[in-house]
Amino acid sequence: MANALSVDLRCRVVEAVEQGMSRRQAATRFGVSAASAVRWHQRYSTTGTVAPRGQGGDRKSKHVEAHAAFILAEIMRQPDMTLAELQARLEQERSARFAIGTLWRFFRRRRITRKKRPLMPASVSARM
Repeated sequence: MANALSVDLRCRVVEAVEQGMSRRQAATRFGVSAASAVRWHQRYSTTGTVAPRGQGGDRKSKHVEAHAAFILAEIMRQPDMTLAELQARLEQERSARFAIGTLWRFFRRRRITRKKRPLMPASVSARM
């Protein structure tokens, strides 16, 4: 992933556009892509800043968090429920599909541990 270009360069490009230069001309003058000049000017027009937005971070947990009350109630009702069983219950009763990893992170944020898999069947070759 490339690092964001300097705020100083962004400011110079946007300033050139504000002084009447086209975005493409400003991009050529400062040696950046036309797409970057367009994005920077657009960001400046809407937010008043050319500073880059933060990179990364969690953008999806809000989806599972919308079902937090239901998930926690199900776990209270059936404490030994596996993540796979919870996943199936969410899809069946709430039409919400989440990966096992998403559910695992939901519980991790709350420091709630869950069992990893259902009980194994009794061994056929068990000692007698």
